[in-house]
Amino acid sequence: MAGVSLNKARTIVRKALAKGQELELKPLSVVVLDAGGHVQAFEREDGASPGRFDIARGKAYGAVMLGMSGSAQMARAEQQAYFMNAVNGVFGGAVIPVPGGVLLRDKKGDVIGAVGVTGDTSDNDAIAAMAGIEAAGLMGEA
Repeated sequence: MAGVSLNKARTIVRKALAKGQELELKPLSVVVLDAGGHVQAFEREDGASPGRFDIARGKAYGAVMLGMSGSAQMARAEQQAYFMNAVNGVFGGAVIPVPGGVLLRDKKGDVIGAVGVTGDTSDNDAIAAMAGIEAAGLMGEA
């Protein structure tokens, strides 16, 4: 299984932040995780609160560990809160099931990681993540 390269991860971060600036979003934080849930790249814009790393990571971590986007996780949490509560317990409370956690796929459709963006509304976070993913020539599932 191919992974997300450091070069691609940096492109995702840079372009996601650029999209946030273009849309005049609040200061963003962006993390890229590999398929094992390990941090490949992270940046926090000036003015973003320090706790944003954990939020961005939680959004991405849930996506990669469950194989579903943050939007899908949120829908699942609304339908079956007990399931998402149990899953979050399994993962030590590290999952944040909201938009902005985007599953990262290569051109073949294989999961190679996830992107987590936080700082503005969850929907805007997802828009920024998708912009970074597309700029890196990869596919995202928001």
